[in-house]
Parts: sequence; structure tokens; C-alpha cells
Amino acid sequence: MKIKKKFAIYVSQNMLGQIGISCYILADTFFISRAMGANGVTALNLVLPVYNFIFALGNMVGIGAAIRFAIGKNTKNKGNNEWLMNALFWGTLIGLVFSVIGFFAPDMVLSLLGADEEIIHVGTSYTRIFMVFAPCFIWNIVINAFVRNDGNPTLAMAGTIGSNLFNIVFDYILMFPCGMGMAGAALATALSPLVGIALCSIHFFSKKNTLQLCRIRPSVKKLFHSCQVGVSAFVSQMSSGIVVMLFNFLILGLAGNVGVAAYGVVANVSMVVLALFTGIAQGTQPLLSEAYGKNDGDAVKTLRNLGIGTAIVTATVVYLFIWFQADSLAGIFNPEQNRQLEELAVEGLKLYFIGFFFAGINVFCGDFFSAIGQAKWAFFESISRGFVSIIVLAFLLSALFGLTGVWLAFPAAELVTLMITVLGLVKIRNSYGKN
Repeated sequence: MKIKKKFAIYVSQNMLGQIGISCYILADTFFISRAMGANGVTALNLVLPVYNFIFALGNMVGIGAAIRFAIGKNTKNKGNNEWLMNALFWGTLIGLVFSVIGFFAPDMVLSLLGADEEIIHVGTSYTRIFMVFAPCFIWNIVINAFVRNDGNPTLAMAGTIGSNLFNIVFDYILMFPCGMGMAGAALATALSPLVGIALCSIHFFSKKNTLQLCRIRPSVKKLFHSCQVGVSAFVSQMSSGIVVMLFNFLILGLAGNVGVAAYGVVANVSMVVLALFTGIAQGTQPLLSEAYGKNDGDAVKTLRNLGIGTAIVTATVVYLFIWFQADSLAGIFNPEQNRQLEELAVEGLKLYFIGFFFAGINVFCGDFFSAIGQAKWAFFESISRGFVSIIVLAFLLSALFGLTGVWLAFPAAELVTLMITVLGLVKIRNSYGKN
């Protein structure tokens, strides 16, 4: 009962926090659709993969290092606090690469992602501003992950929700009363991680804190070990970016800018749903790493079953909601009442979201493999769902069935990945610990 209670607390708080993360993308989309129309939504959707890539790298370094910290904390490893400072150092370097590119060449980024001159004109200011603030996004991810793994999931959730409430409020203020348009939306998004960092930093002054800020020599070896177990978090986030970028290119050829705007509705709603499963996975991860570090096989098995069961129930509830409310969801992001956009978005929602019956289990199990040190299976599963299966099936099914095939590529890829996930679970079923 104790482990189930802790599971409920950690998972519910992380699901709320992850919904907060995804909601400010929804807020951007909603306000941009009101201020800039379909072209604004198209520009936002085209640049979304860059946003995913920044978060994916931040997750791989930050969550991976936090997992190593959590396992080491329970085995009393010396130098355990070096994981935090090492993650912050490498995260800063990664973020600065995006800052430089965003400052000097935002129009080139949009062009490479398929934007025409009209969309480049609309989206350049947004792209420049949010890319310049890339280090802030990564710092927020790193500090939030360590606070959560140091036994303070409530504060981690508060940091996430606080930063995103700031973003939503200032989205409106900067876009409408201040009249800043796309630049206002980008600035609100760019400043929001600073709020999350400030709130999570309270943990360093609490009695629960075991983290120490210390001087270190940056370690490539520690970075590699972090990335080993953080690869699932990387691909879970990156797969969204890969799917969005690939689908944008395919849909541009099949249905033009209106098709991409319709996919923007599908992609943004799917980010909220994916956040629910990410919350289940990341909420369970500290408990799994703790149980594994203590060699408690029974606790690991209990947490595995709770996580998979929660993912299945969540997927069922979500799909029933999508089936009955697809029209309403499409209408929220379609203020111009574009009939073609609405029809495409409704079809996309109903077909695309079938994939979450499989994706929910895959997302949880990817983090499950990482949390108990099974980097090999985390890598295989992640590569399948984030790259190989989705790319192959998107091209194949779109060639056979057109736009319908594009929508069905996501469910098909997640089903293929589920087969790998099940194989991994069977292969490692006796490696959880002594009990």
C-alpha cells in the first residue's frame, strides 16, 4: 500500500506538471490563431520540431543525470552531486548552439522546415526569440528533474505549473494589449522557464535537500552515462518533433498550408495527451530508480504493473473524449471557420489518436527500462518509435492512402514498437533485484 500511495502522489503531480508544459504550447496556438489566423498556426507548427529538439536534448542530459543521481543516492556513491553541475554545464553549451543559430539565421531555420516566403515573414520573430532563450529551457529541465529525484515532486510540479501559468497570462498580455503579435507569444514562452527555475530553487534551502552546488571539472564520461539512461526521455520528446517535421512535409504536398494548419490542431492536442503519459513515466521513474538501487524486485514489479495499467486506462479515457469532441477541438483553433481545415482536423484526430493505446505503454516502458539501468532496451524501443518505424510507415502509408495514410502512420509505428517493448519486458523479467 505504501508503494501504491507514493506512486499515486508522484504520478498525479507529474501528470499535472507535464500538462502544464504542454498547455503553454496550446495557449500559443490558441492566441496565435486568434491574432494571426491560419498562417500563424502554420508558422508555429513548422517551427515546433526545433522546440522539441531543444527539450529532447535537455531531457536526455537532465533527466539522464537525475536518474544516475537517484540510483547513486541509494547506493551511497561518492561524488554523487557532481551529476547536477555536469548536466548544467553541458546543457548550457547545447543551449548556446541554438541561441547562436536562432539569433543569426531564424529565416533559414524556417525555410529548411518547409516555410514559404509568407510563412517566413510571419514566423521569423517568434523563431529568433525562443531559440535565443534555449539555455533557459534546458536549465529549467535539469533543475526540475533533480528536485523531483531528490524527493520533492510537489515543488517540481509547482515549478512547472507556475512557469506555464506565467506563459499563458503573458501570452495574452503581450500579444493583445501590448500588440506584439508573434514576438509577444515568443517572449512569453522564452521568459517562462525563469519562473520555473526560481520556484524549484527553493528546494536548495529546504530540509529535504541533499543536492549541493559545487565546483567541478566537466566530465564527458558523466555526460555519456547520463545520455545512456536519458535516451528514452530524449526520443520520447524528439519523436514528437520528428513526427511533426515529417508530417509537415508530407501534408504540404498533399493538402498545402491548410493541411499543415489542420495538422497543427492534431499535433498540439497530441502534445497534451503525450504529456499525460510522460507524466506517468517520469513520475514513476524516481520510485523505480530508488527500488532498483535498493535491489527491491517486488517494488519494481509493482511499479511496472501500476504504470502500464495507468497508461491503458488513460488512453481509453482520452480516445473516448477525442471521438465525441473532435469537432469542438477543431473549432477552438479555427476562428476563421475554414471548412476544409475543420474536416481535415477532425479526421486526423480520430485516426491519429488510435496510436495512444500503444504509445502510452511505450512511453512508460521506455522510461522504465532507463530507470532500472536497461539502456539497451530503452535505446531499441526509442529508436523504433522515434525514428525507424514512424519514418518508414509515414512514407509507405501516405503513398498508398494519401492523407489518411499519414494519420494512420503514427498508430502503425507505435504498434510495431509495442512488439519490441513486450519482447524487452519478457527478456529482462528476472533482472529486477533479489526479491
